[in-house]
Amino acid sequence: MTEKIHEISPEDEFLGVGKSLTFGLQHVLTMYGGIVAPPLIVGTAAGLNAAQIGILITASLFIGGLATLLQTLGVKYFGARLPLVQGVSFAGVATMIGIATTGGGFNAILGAVIASSIIGLLLAPFFAKVIRFFPPVVTGCVITIIGLSLLPVAVRWVMGGNSNAADWGSIQNIGLAAMTLGILLLLSRFGSETIRRVGILLAIVIGSILAYVLGFGDFSKVGDGAWFAFPDFLGFGAPTFHLSAILAMVIVMIVTLTETTADIIAVGEIVGTDVDDKRIADGLRADMLSSAIAPFFGTFMQSAFAQNVGLVAITGVKSRFVVAAGGIILVLLGLLPVMGRLIAAIPTPVLGGAGLVLFGTVAASGIRTLAKLDYSEQKNLIIVATSLAAGMIPIIDHSFYAQFPVWFKTLFHSGISSTCVMAIFLNILFNHIHFGKKLVDAKSTVARPMVNHEH
Repeated sequence: MTEKIHEISPEDEFLGVGKSLTFGLQHVLTMYGGIVAPPLIVGTAAGLNAAQIGILITASLFIGGLATLLQTLGVKYFGARLPLVQGVSFAGVATMIGIATTGGGFNAILGAVIASSIIGLLLAPFFAKVIRFFPPVVTGCVITIIGLSLLPVAVRWVMGGNSNAADWGSIQNIGLAAMTLGILLLLSRFGSETIRRVGILLAIVIGSILAYVLGFGDFSKVGDGAWFAFPDFLGFGAPTFHLSAILAMVIVMIVTLTETTADIIAVGEIVGTDVDDKRIADGLRADMLSSAIAPFFGTFMQSAFAQNVGLVAITGVKSRFVVAAGGIILVLLGLLPVMGRLIAAIPTPVLGGAGLVLFGTVAASGIRTLAKLDYSEQKNLIIVATSLAAGMIPIIDHSFYAQFPVWFKTLFHSGISSTCVMAIFLNILFNHIHFGKKLVDAKSTVARPMVNHEH
């Protein structure tokens, strides 16, 4: 019996209902701002009224929960069965705003997402073959840039979340974030192992309570509006299909597949489990199936959330059933708008204080992978330096690629996809193309894929 227990992969461990729901709530709090932001931004740009945007957010939570359940629990050919939270992809926000304003309106967005997702579903098994081009020198760069690209999100949360608000960057906001950060550090330093594992959740809860006591939290509108509402099927009308909109969303789909592949590999490394091309293909198919269904309920393309990869790293809780519990909570939030309003009322600086540690942990995980490389070979240094620099460009200045074609901007607007593309290209250039030289030993540390295909 003992031997059988030792054979269980970390992601397959079940911690019990209570712990799973508690840790799952942590995941929901971590990604809540990220999942509601795209529908809020796109809905506003598309001219939807407040009630319609509320429905859009509810639908996003509901579909995100179902997509998370599919990704974590899985069925045949669908789901990586890893602790990955799914939600509306931020990669397509700019493209969807363009479609909404100049390319056919809101319903054209829905049609473009359906069509591009079906194409992505067909491409998934072929796209997954790129796993051989993800040795540690590539994955280390990608994991590092995932963390670095999320840190600006945490900083914006710290400053208040809304750059147009009067209190943007105020001492009160930054102080509230610092207080939450301090609570998290104290819990991490002096708390028991159990407390440390739920440190993010406790810091957010305690920070929210203190914010309310100090007069910063506004929970007065939590009870306003409906308490239960089921997302409407075709509530925004039938999708419309425009070729230009579909082509634009196909680029977004490719970026989404790239980022989800990176997230699957990153969480696999953090969990310490085998990730092969079959598992990646199953994860990508789950992504695309969820994305194809989402528009029928009024929401958009789904992808894995990088910030929750950081939560897996910092808590050490690797069970996919914990994230599945988070998926159940998301579904309930989609059915119970009152719960969504409660979580939405948490002051943004509180989330920011916790996010600094959370997202920094992802970068630290990537640095740990990069530390294993042999830098006596200059090519490793060149690959790492160039890939990270390429990834930092859109993080430092979002307008850097403003004069480039739309497809190029869509592909490289994200630091994650920029690093991923550059690292894969340089790895192929330095380690797979030899220009007539004798082939490098296939067992070389640099060229060896990070995954073990033998079971």
